[in-house]
Amino acid sequence: MSLFRVFLSILCPPSAVIDKGCGSILIVFILWICGWVPGVIAALVILNNPKNQ
Repeated sequence: MSLFRVFLSILCPPSAVIDKGCGSILIVFILWICGWVPGVIAALVILNNPKNQ
């Protein structure tokens, strides 16, 4: 996980997981709409998942 992705997930979480698939983008976007903190947490969890790298 790069430092750029971390900053991107803090500013706009759906754009940080753009290459992880449509499901990840949709989940992060819905959580981001519900609240900023859940969206950021979901984006960081998806970016930290070792299976997706």
